[in-house]
Amino acid sequence: MAKTQTPKARAPRVGDWIETRGVHGQSPRRGEIVELLGRPGHQHYRVRWDEQHESIFYPSDGVIVQPRPKRQRTAK
Repeated sequence: MAKTQTPKARAPRVGDWIETRGVHGQSPRRGEIVELLGRPGHQHYRVRWDEQHESIFYPSDGVIVQPRPKRQRTAK
């Protein structure tokens, strides 16, 4: 019997965006990953939030990681 394999989630990278859901009536937060910290299995990130401050962020449930937008090439 063949095993069903589920695709692995892509590991977050510098430049990706994090969105956290709001807690107790607060609006969601959004920030850009500016540095990867820790080691595989225990990763955390330095994030620059929309409010223009940075903090160390430990991922948890309710967090969405969106890949950074791809750059569009310009015609020469």
